[in-house]
Amino acid sequence: MKKLIIMGTLILSASLYATNHIIPAATQSMKELQKEKNTIYQFKVTDLNGKEFDFASLKGKKVLIVNTASECGLTPQYRQLQSLYNEFEDKNFVIVGFPANNFGAQEPGSDAEIATFCEQNYGVTFPMMSKISVKGKDMAPIYEFLTKKSLNGVTDSEVEWNFQKYLIDESGHLVKVISPRTLPDAAEIKDWIKS
Repeated sequence: MKKLIIMGTLILSASLYATNHIIPAATQSMKELQKEKNTIYQFKVTDLNGKEFDFASLKGKKVLIVNTASECGLTPQYRQLQSLYNEFEDKNFVIVGFPANNFGAQEPGSDAEIATFCEQNYGVTFPMMSKISVKGKDMAPIYEFLTKKSLNGVTDSEVEWNFQKYLIDESGHLVKVISPRTLPDAAEIKDWIKS
């Protein structure tokens, strides 16, 4: 009988220890995982050259994500985007472009054609990704994240047109959605980068 009581006490003690030490640790790592799910760091995409681009490599940087098109009235924004990148790339800032053909079929080219266009016409050196869809049933996962509050934890939005901008902070969280018509060198964008 004494052996049963001692064994029962040991089992109860072990159970209490697990409840107080192991489970909180597991809960903590679950919180960390959930926190990571609300960042862009969970995404890996393909760039215009067919290479993997891991958003986790941007930790600690402010990021402007923009959907682009080569045959749009807003296409000259490439020039301001490149100028902004030149000004702030050494200050933990990066621009990531996603060509998309969702609006007026204004990005019909292949990845190779888009790369040539960007380089020859605007001298683009900021990271440009492979062409994707930014709305509709075939929306790319990263844009599902950017446009759904249930995924980004901040706001719901819809990509209105080419050159809509998403501002991401140094921790990978969505901060703000900027209209396609707002120029990349607008004060609200520059002030955010500097802040």
